[in-house]
Amino acid sequence: MSHTHDHDHDHHHPAGSAPQRHPFQPDDPPPTGHYQLMAVALRELLIEKGVLGADEIRAQIERMDARGPHLGAKVVAKAWSDPAYKARLLADGPKACAELGIELDGMRLTVVEDKPALHNLIVCTLCSCYPRALLGLPPAWYKSADYRKRAVREPRAVLKEFGTELAATTAVRVHDSTAELRYIVLPLRPAGTEGWSEEKLAGLVTRDTMIGVTLPKAG
Repeated sequence: MSHTHDHDHDHHHPAGSAPQRHPFQPDDPPPTGHYQLMAVALRELLIEKGVLGADEIRAQIERMDARGPHLGAKVVAKAWSDPAYKARLLADGPKACAELGIELDGMRLTVVEDKPALHNLIVCTLCSCYPRALLGLPPAWYKSADYRKRAVREPRAVLKEFGTELAATTAVRVHDSTAELRYIVLPLRPAGTEGWSEEKLAGLVTRDTMIGVTLPKAG
C-alpha cells in the first residue's frame, strides 16, 4: 500500500506494517551560508579554469562519502587476527592501511594500542581534527566544546557517561589530534572471540571504540 506525506513523493510499506517516520524537511530551507557559497564559487572556478572537471569533483565527493568506520573496523580486525600486521600497523599506520587497500591521502596516522593496564582516548582540543579517511565524518559530540575540554580535564568522568568504567589501576592516556597528526585506538580484543573470522571480529568494532570512549564487547 502507499501513502503520501507532506513531501512530494510516495513510500510503500508492507501491508499491515506501521508507517515509517521520515526526517522533517522544512518547506523553506535556511539561506545558503558564507562557506557554502565559497565552496560553490571555488567549484565553479576550478571547472571554469580547467583545473578539474565536474565528473572528477563528483567522483571525489562520492569517494569521501563512502568512507566510514567500517574501514577502521577492517584494520582493527586484521590487527587482532595477525600479530605481524599489528606490529606493522603500530609502526606505520598509513602504510599498514594501504596493505588493505585503504589510502589515507597523505594523512599522518598514529595507532595507539590499549593494554590491560592502559586505555587510550582521542580528542582534538583545538577544533575537530579526526581521521576522516579511516572513520568518515566525526560525530557531533566529538566536535563539541564540552567534550574537547572535559576529555582532557576529567577523562574518566567522560568515559563513564559513555558507559565505560575502568578499574582504578587502569591508566588513561589522552591523545590530542592536530591538523598534522591523527590517531585511532586499537582496542583490546574481547575475550571469547578466539577462532572468529576477521569479518566477524570487525562487527564488534565501532566508531566509538576507535575513538576510545567505549570498549568492544563480544556479546
